[in-house]
Amino acid sequence: MSGNGPGNPGTVTTRVPARLDRLPWSRWHWMIVIGLGTVWILDGLEVTVVGAIASRISEDGSGLSITDAQVTGVAAALYVAGACSGALFFGRLTDRYGRKRLFLVTLSVYLAATALTAVSFSAWWFFLFRFLTGFGIGGEYAAINSAIDELIPRTYRGRVDLIINGSYWLGAVGGALLSVLALDTNLFPKDLGWRLTFALGVVLGLVILLVRRHVPESPRWMLVHGHADGAERLVDEVEREVERETGRPLPEAEGELTVHQRGVIGFGEIARTVFGVYPRRATLGFALFVGQAFLYNAITFGFGSILVTFFDVPTGATGSYFAVIALGNFLGPLLLGRLFDTWGRRPMIAGTYLLSGVLLFATAALFGAGVLTATTMTACWCVVLFFASAGASSAYLTVSEVFPMETRAMSIAFFYAIGTAAGGISGPLVFAGLTESGVVAEAALAFCIGAALMVAAGLVALFFAVAAEGRSLEDIATPLSVRSPDGPDGPAVTGSARRPDGGGRRAGPGRRGSTGR
Repeated sequence: MSGNGPGNPGTVTTRVPARLDRLPWSRWHWMIVIGLGTVWILDGLEVTVVGAIASRISEDGSGLSITDAQVTGVAAALYVAGACSGALFFGRLTDRYGRKRLFLVTLSVYLAATALTAVSFSAWWFFLFRFLTGFGIGGEYAAINSAIDELIPRTYRGRVDLIINGSYWLGAVGGALLSVLALDTNLFPKDLGWRLTFALGVVLGLVILLVRRHVPESPRWMLVHGHADGAERLVDEVEREVERETGRPLPEAEGELTVHQRGVIGFGEIARTVFGVYPRRATLGFALFVGQAFLYNAITFGFGSILVTFFDVPTGATGSYFAVIALGNFLGPLLLGRLFDTWGRRPMIAGTYLLSGVLLFATAALFGAGVLTATTMTACWCVVLFFASAGASSAYLTVSEVFPMETRAMSIAFFYAIGTAAGGISGPLVFAGLTESGVVAEAALAFCIGAALMVAAGLVALFFAVAAEGRSLEDIATPLSVRSPDGPDGPAVTGSARRPDGGGRRAGPGRRGSTGR
């Protein structure tokens, strides 16, 4: 390769992406998964805790003067608004300053805000730090998804990304079970138990922060930003570690890139790339995020209130019901994730969205007819969310892998923010009002809205989803910084090609890929 010094932009020809993609699964990859992926457990813990303890916080003697609707409506919407803002703010910084710097900063923001939420003494304080907690979590989405997809080999990328995003529900299980203990007044006073649930998030975050310090910067990001020598050394070290672990030499990497390294890429170029070059992919990302955001932010924040309002479940027992639902949610990505790499992105994304939407319509009909109990309602939600959680996780995978590397974090941030603002802010507000009324028909209407949006997103995926399974990120969307060794109009990538917006064909062995958009 032709190299350059650290931070000194130039032109390099490298096989770093191909070398990363041909690695077998190893302990090094497990370190990446544990160090980065576990943040979704924290997010699941945060969201579930608030939904499970909403009725307790609003009771007299809780230490806060706040209503149930304010917790599941206003505070939930502020958390999501913070996540949207944090995703945009930190997403830009992630593409500019690197994945590693930002995933340390965003976790620190989360830790501080969660700790201060635990000591809330008034509604405004609770609202403020719910917003800031979301701000840190939103930044995590952009930084973490970018790093994971750039470090995980292409043959495992789909299932790993889905399972990591699905690990949110492990946090949800923990949060639900924790709330059962924390809300038991035989163990803790009313004004203490709910505070301890937030404190646990701080403890888990500190543990993750210690592990995350050992996660490296993305070599792909380093290549583009003038650190090619460092990227090569890092991949050299990983290869030696993997060869020691497997006891055999790695096969030769096929395919190389010629990269014209650059520093800052402006918003204008990012926007032109995402919406001008890839309009179908932009439509897909928006549809997937709106559908899943409304469904999950509306229902997740308010499920405890549904059980209390419509099924007379005691406030201290809602967590056990939610733990069952959360487990079903995690099993979806865990059991279906492999199929996204084998059957393919399009059938699995479209299928999970469409099937979950249809099942949700059926659940709404049964709920409206008054034939469900708390137990059967929970069972219905388990089935719906088994498929919906795999689909929702695939939304993050999709926007992370279908746009050029230089725009990756910002693309994740943008579609998360726009989609979540449309469904995640309005969802809790609308849903809280409908469920607070106690009218069955109004709550069933909220279910139908979520179902309709999931079905609509599934139809968009049926036509616009990209066949990204088993392909390198550079093959799916050629980086903006890639330049051809044969000149500005010649082939940009040897050994691979891309199909912009799903068109074109993959280059076979020894064939040069086209740079056409």
